[in-house]
Order: sequence, then C-alpha cells, then structure tokens
Amino acid sequence: MNIEEFRDYCLAKKHVSECFPFDEQTLVFKVADKMFAYSGLEHHPAKVNLKCDPDWAIELREEYEEIVPGYHSSKIHWNTVIIEGTLQNSFIKQLIDHSYAMVIKGMSKKKQKELGFL
Repeated sequence: MNIEEFRDYCLAKKHVSECFPFDEQTLVFKVADKMFAYSGLEHHPAKVNLKCDPDWAIELREEYEEIVPGYHSSKIHWNTVIIEGTLQNSFIKQLIDHSYAMVIKGMSKKKQKELGFL
C-alpha cells in the first residue's frame, strides 16, 4: 500500500479529517478531533503510526518485522507499520480499522451517539 492509498482509505471513514498540526511533513488523521493515524511523509518506504490494543500490539511486533513500537509516540498504545513492504493491503486496512475503532471506543457514549456510532 502506498501513502496515497493509505490516505484515501483513512479519509473514506466517517468523521475523518486530515491535518498537519506538528510540521509540514507529518500527516495526521483524526476521527472527531482524536488522532488515530499519522505518517511522516519523508519516510521511504512509507511508514504510518496506528493506535493498537496493547496486548495485540506486542503480538504484532513479535510476528511481523514491519511492525515496531510507535515512533515518537507511546510504545504501549501505538505501532509504526511499514506499509510499503510485504504486508498485504487487506491486513494494513485491518490495522487502520482497529486504530479507528480504538479511538471511537475511547470516546464517551454521549459523543459516540452524537456522531452516529451507537
């Protein structure tokens, strides 16, 4: 998956916006103003950071060399994933979906309902 495909997949999700809050190279995706994915556009091959359940994050790091503890983020809740490598696009989409769902799950029930997630 290249960075354009990654961007398109993220933006197709409900209530997602993109921005560059840190610098001109770090593309951030938010669901209702909560970050669920980001990428330093200067990296080749392309890498993205995705939120992840802490237990699953460890399993993924042990199983895939393309998945490592989150760069410049909480190593407990974030993984860095090389998306321009050997990982299947369907698997990368699963990781994006999981990150998106983790952020929504962390919102209050009131906010989830307000956004149409409940």
